[in-house]
Amino acid sequence: MDDRNSPERIMREMDWNLLRTFVTLAQSSSVTDAAHRLRLTQPSVSTALKRLEERVGKRLIHRTPGHFALTEAGEVLYREALDIQGSILRLSTLMRDMTDEVTGHVRLSLASHVICPLFDQVLAEFHAENPRATLAIEVHSSAQAIETVSARSASFAICLVHQRNPKLEYMRLYREFFGLFCGPRHALFGQRDLTRADLAGRSAVSFETDRLQDALKPVTLMRAQAELGDQIIATSSHLEEVRRMIIAGIGVGPLPLHVAERDVRDGLLWQLPPYDQTAAVDVHVVWNPRAVLNRAEQSLLDRLLARIDETPIEERTYR
Repeated sequence: MDDRNSPERIMREMDWNLLRTFVTLAQSSSVTDAAHRLRLTQPSVSTALKRLEERVGKRLIHRTPGHFALTEAGEVLYREALDIQGSILRLSTLMRDMTDEVTGHVRLSLASHVICPLFDQVLAEFHAENPRATLAIEVHSSAQAIETVSARSASFAICLVHQRNPKLEYMRLYREFFGLFCGPRHALFGQRDLTRADLAGRSAVSFETDRLQDALKPVTLMRAQAELGDQIIATSSHLEEVRRMIIAGIGVGPLPLHVAERDVRDGLLWQLPPYDQTAAVDVHVVWNPRAVLNRAEQSLLDRLLARIDETPIEERTYR
């Protein structure tokens, strides 16, 4: 009987280093790109992929000139390998948390420029009560932030959500409203009594997720209602860079009203119509219920969720 794909054989013979290499391959555009990221030679990475495919008895990556993509089996293995990688990455923190005075390390994944007084207050209280806990905050696109939670390499994420993963948990942290703005170099800057017709055909800058099928769908609809031109001439996944491009006069762009408020006051931004139909966007806390959290992680997450639960959404809505 051929037992090449038996669970016992795979468990007995699987090498974590092969899985680690495969995760990098899956996140790369080619074997050469993966080799560069891993600081290995291209033949070494190719050999590791061949060995892994032999271990699992499946082809994992389609490789032809100009084409590099995971097979169906590769997609399945990538998801599971991410999960395994997250567990391994957490081992040292969990062991340290049990054996010395450090209460634990918290790694947060945040979307760009999360402005939320409630979250800031929870962070301040957490540090005051747990001064020996360590904290790392990484900024990602919302999709990447959620991926770090799925892989259990982040304690939790604060980000936009488009499609919900049934393996993760979600709670709305706050609601913000997006308006359209231009910078001092733009022809509409400083002009009052503007209408949507004044924006017709103007060039736009925006976020990479400003699409009908993505997290910023309300912003996409707002731009369409403002009759802006279809061409978005510059994009970024980071709010600070969208803001930079608006101020530079590259085009009209969307920003959260409460984030842009100071720049408007300082003469760096000018709000444009529509003024009464701004786009509502929700920002969520996302966590993985299967992740084993250390004391610090669990304390911060519990504190944040409790504060959200006891605070009416009206007080977590920023206009």
